[in-house]
Amino acid sequence: MICGQTRVPGVSVSQVARRYDVNANLVFAWLRDPRFADAAASDVVRFLPVEFVAEAKAPVTAPVADNHIEIELAGGHRMRISGGYDPDALARLIRGLSV
Repeated sequence: MICGQTRVPGVSVSQVARRYDVNANLVFAWLRDPRFADAAASDVVRFLPVEFVAEAKAPVTAPVADNHIEIELAGGHRMRISGGYDPDALARLIRGLSV
């Protein structure tokens, strides 16, 4: 998604990097990385490998209610959803907040 936005005419890599609060050099590295080449050229959602690293001290958290999710976006937006939700509508909302 980030790499794809750099290909929009009139948009610079640094503008996109600032929008997502990442270093422009990191975005340039992603643009050169062949793993992200297909993702940059299309709007298809891709899954990337994730590694979980144990923290020295686990944060104290409140118990999570059933059917409750909380999402923090790079732009500082935070969403809390409780109960049932439409995944497609939620995806559209997240995309809208990410622009």
